[in-house]
Amino acid sequence: MPKRILLAILFLTLIGLPPASLRSEDVIEKAGVGVGVTAGNLWFLPIKAIAMTVGALSGALSYVVTGGNADLTKQIWQDTSEGPYVITPEVARTSIGRRPELEDKK
Repeated sequence: MPKRILLAILFLTLIGLPPASLRSEDVIEKAGVGVGVTAGNLWFLPIKAIAMTVGALSGALSYVVTGGNADLTKQIWQDTSEGPYVITPEVARTSIGRRPELEDKK
């Protein structure tokens, strides 16, 4: 008798739980995004570091060449030091645009 009551309570508890496991997630898609972001960062990080270094040097050189034009120097430094510094899945999604077929299934 207590076994039946315990099974009934377990059954009712499982029925009442929200269906969190029913969310469909494509494992292959997640793996593909991970591989793509990693491969992109292998190229992006060194190129961003070089661009920031060249931007800092050219900004300083522009200050000397233009006779102290601080606005131009600040603009060069701002353009070359702005993010993003790494490629994340969110950055990749915004760069290709929002497409319904790529939206998370919730």
